[in-house]
Amino acid sequence: MWEFILDRAGYWAIIGLMMISLFIAFSAENLIKRLVGLSLFQTTICLFYIILAKVTGGTAPVLLKEDMPYHPAGHAAAETGAQLTAASGERFAELVHTYSNPLPHVLILTAIVVGVATLSLGLALIVRIREAYGTIEADDVRAIDIETAIAQEAEAEKDLKEATA
Repeated sequence: MWEFILDRAGYWAIIGLMMISLFIAFSAENLIKRLVGLSLFQTTICLFYIILAKVTGGTAPVLLKEDMPYHPAGHAAAETGAQLTAASGERFAELVHTYSNPLPHVLILTAIVVGVATLSLGLALIVRIREAYGTIEADDVRAIDIETAIAQEAEAEKDLKEATA
């Protein structure tokens, strides 16, 4: 049981960070704290994909000489019987090295750029909310909105009564 848990310690840490970040994002009334929670959640998603993309013994996805089909070392590997025949009949040697998949890393870079852009947009909106309402607490902003809506409705009813009278 403990071996199962300890073998997947990275996953457990990511699950814990995700739960903490979601708790922060949903429970905080301060808008900046909510953005921090969302940023932490985005970071844990990136960590999750990085852990999934890890290949034990893998190297950078740059084809090494030994794995090139027309390289002498590649032909030597092909002569040893490690051959694969393609549908077209061409002969390829098996790869000598293990390569990591570059796609998760590219997606993480894109996610980081999008995360920074949305965080900066969120902070700009919070600055504008602070200018308009004088606070960045969600409860206070909601209360001001309700008071404004009630006042506008009362004014609309007053205008309607004056127009019909």
